[in-house]
Amino acid sequence: MLDVRHLDLEGIATALQDQGTYEYRWLIDPASGEVMMWTADGGIDGKTSVDLDELDLVPIEALAPSVWHRDMADFAERVSDEQAGRRLQRAIQGRGAFRRFKDELHEEYPHLLTAWHAFQHARATRRAIDWLLDNSLIDDAAASRCRAEHPDPDVS
Repeated sequence: MLDVRHLDLEGIATALQDQGTYEYRWLIDPASGEVMMWTADGGIDGKTSVDLDELDLVPIEALAPSVWHRDMADFAERVSDEQAGRRLQRAIQGRGAFRRFKDELHEEYPHLLTAWHAFQHARATRRAIDWLLDNSLIDDAAASRCRAEHPDPDVS
């Protein structure tokens, strides 16, 4: 088992959000916990092409966009300013929801950006912890402790 205190939870969270192409993949070394990127042309060292099947690394598959969309909806529901909450909820309807949500925050409610980033970070960190647990890289006790350290922050 890996020691969750020494893992790059932010890097794992980034990999879980990355809706990139098949030209690269995020991987984690189950022995060290190191997060790395593999590319079709440069392997993991950027120079030596290597087949993914030849590596003793665990691929980090991106989560569906709907998972991250739910964070925007949950955040909008928790905003205490009713008008801001309604506008953010409208922004996430239909195609282009992620861009509209960010634009709405930046242009109309910049005072909520810090709260959004803290909220998003807490959610992403807990998903990284859950992913590590689901892949048997950490144990239940470590996952529970770490989840408790990253609750959803209050939203004003």
